[in-house]
Amino acid sequence: MSQMGLAAAADVSARHIACLETGKARPSAEMVGRLAEALALPLPARNRLLARAGFAPRWRARDWTEAEMAPVRAAVSHMLDSHAPFPGLAVDRLWRVLALNGPARALFGPLGIGEGADLLALMVSGALAPHVENWPEVARHAALRLRSESAAQGGAPELDHAAERLAAEAGPGGEAAGPVIPVILRAGEARLSLFAALAAFATPADETLEDLRIELYFPADPETEAALRAASCASER
Repeated sequence: MSQMGLAAAADVSARHIACLETGKARPSAEMVGRLAEALALPLPARNRLLARAGFAPRWRARDWTEAEMAPVRAAVSHMLDSHAPFPGLAVDRLWRVLALNGPARALFGPLGIGEGADLLALMVSGALAPHVENWPEVARHAALRLRSESAAQGGAPELDHAAERLAAEAGPGGEAAGPVIPVILRAGEARLSLFAALAAFATPADETLEDLRIELYFPADPETEAALRAASCASER
């Protein structure tokens, strides 16, 4: 964005933007907020911008277990439980698992994925590759997603490092056979093809909540749907 474009978006003169960039002027807390709005910065980046300007952070990062987060936890549980018999989980900005539904525990548990699991560490460890039939393709798209999320967060070294590691394992880009890239998972004798939809909260006023992502997995073929429904029925007996 040019100085003129930023100035127009923040409703301030281009000269003042230039003075801020060169350090000839110091921004007020209000100006930091206006610039952050104009640049559509995420809440953690806004807090860092305030700190660099000498102001206290405005946005909290509540712990997932705090009492104030109870309505959020209830909403996440409702979404995950309602998604059964298909797997679903919730992750934070660094891909740590906060919650899972029953099907996700059953399917991903043997891979070491449970509450508190570090998915970034798991992906770069090589532990998942033997269980994912199309791992190079999945790794390539995971690297792209990690880079995008890092950029949206104003830069996250943990995501960038994992993206580099996954990109090194990635296969060459090619034309996809369908509208989405599935994860083809080998679970015992079963071959499950899944794709994910992401959900986020629309009006976050907390760092933790803004970074929360709910991943709902869907069957990519009739065989996978039948296997997941049969597994759900067997677990209920």
